[in-house]
Amino acid sequence: MERKMEVRNCLGRRAALALGLTLLCGLAGISAADDAVPTPDGGQLPPAANVTGSLTERDDLSEADRQRVIGVTEPASAFDEPEPFEAMSGGAATSTKLVNRDAFSQFSANLTFAEEERFKLGNALFRKLWVASPSSTKASDGLGPLFNARACQNCHLKDGRGRPPEPGEPAVSMLVRLGKPAVTADEKAALENFLAPAIPDDTYGGQLQTAAVPGLEPEGQVDIHYEEVPVTLDDGTVVSLRKPHYSLRDLAYGPLDEGVSLSPRIANPMIGMGLIQAIHPADLARNADPDDADDDGISGRLAWARGSVASNVVPGRFGWKAQNATVHEQSAEALAGDIGISSPPVPRSYGDCTEAQTACFAQPNGEQERLGPTEAPDPVIGLIAFYSENLAVPERRNVGDETVLAGKAAFYNAGCASCHTPKFVTRRDASNKAHAFQLIWPYSDFLLHDMGEGLEDGQQVGRANGREWRTQPLWGIGLTETVSGHTLFLHDGRARNLQEAILWHGGEAQSARDAYAAMEKPEREALIAFLESL
Repeated sequence: MERKMEVRNCLGRRAALALGLTLLCGLAGISAADDAVPTPDGGQLPPAANVTGSLTERDDLSEADRQRVIGVTEPASAFDEPEPFEAMSGGAATSTKLVNRDAFSQFSANLTFAEEERFKLGNALFRKLWVASPSSTKASDGLGPLFNARACQNCHLKDGRGRPPEPGEPAVSMLVRLGKPAVTADEKAALENFLAPAIPDDTYGGQLQTAAVPGLEPEGQVDIHYEEVPVTLDDGTVVSLRKPHYSLRDLAYGPLDEGVSLSPRIANPMIGMGLIQAIHPADLARNADPDDADDDGISGRLAWARGSVASNVVPGRFGWKAQNATVHEQSAEALAGDIGISSPPVPRSYGDCTEAQTACFAQPNGEQERLGPTEAPDPVIGLIAFYSENLAVPERRNVGDETVLAGKAAFYNAGCASCHTPKFVTRRDASNKAHAFQLIWPYSDFLLHDMGEGLEDGQQVGRANGREWRTQPLWGIGLTETVSGHTLFLHDGRARNLQEAILWHGGEAQSARDAYAAMEKPEREALIAFLESL
């Protein structure tokens, strides 16, 4: 009990650092040069040290609102009944539609009628099948030439969670990121100054492309072999964890660079992204503690990104390594990297093709004079981003159930809430009123945490090393099987259920993982029931 109370007290201290108080740790670890950074076109970007902005306090609230926010975001201390508004995970934007396979595909409940139209247009573009150039369907030209999918929906089926391929299947909703250590001064500077999220392979680029347009060879395919690793819990229960081993075959363009690592990443669920974007940076920064100043074993730190449309370095919050700052940028990067479609933020009409792949650049692209210099001009990428920002979080189920409440207490007492921060209030000045000043329950701090050797992928992404991952939001996790037809979790889908996902936690999450392993079976089942209610 003494250990459990220490966890709760730590959570209380973090909440007490509330909005508006000076942050001493949010910018720790940023040590880039003070000079402006030259860009390839001869211009300059602000220095990487220029990241302060309004991270020390929320600049969108009156003092009265500030105190209200402090009160409603205080962590729970009693578990005999639900907290006010706990079922409405996305605030007023929460979907209360009937739970079925379309549960992640509903629009924010508080959109205007005109915004609903934009959402539906964006949905059509999200499902759009792109075709190889040249084609009679001019507005759909530009696929590839190397690609992973023909539509956004192919990876995010039903807007849900991807999965690794079964033996003999192509990898569709799982990508394999390729990265190597920064060696040259230019490579190190690119990472240090956020000019590149990672150092790609010279031949194959930043990810393996498993498909290609007619007349061109795909880059290769991925094979997965699983090793069963038994783990014994404190009560003697034996759980088998699935440890993956990855290899590439049929590489069409020669060998990989020496030192390249493989990092499989399944597609993330799409819900609540606009609300995540509307969390004030100061609220992310107040949970950052890179030097573990409060000595609680949790040393999460902000990811940083210099977005394709952003002039300053800002906190990243999207992607497995939090490498993207906005939904617009995340959407544009996915269009270019996964489908090979260019847009104004990412004008790469040949997608992830590299200079070594001359046959790729010999293919036609989909750029047309009447549409402008990119294949997905501003109306297209804007509608896709709007759709992605407004996929609603479903209403929670069984929040008042006795077992669920007991599981919530177990979740807190194990220390899970130290990283999976239950709630935030979004900024008042959010660009979309549907996202403004909403009490939301994502269960994530969106920070980078060391997750231990077991989940290490060997790749540096920005300032994130191979052991660091963004805390995943847990809202909607209990509907994974309903929406996606499986219960595969973690960045590569290795965990076959929520218990296995918990037991893979290490590093900063080791104490929470060990607390779960020490529980009696009824308490473990209650904690899982709580997660399934989210």
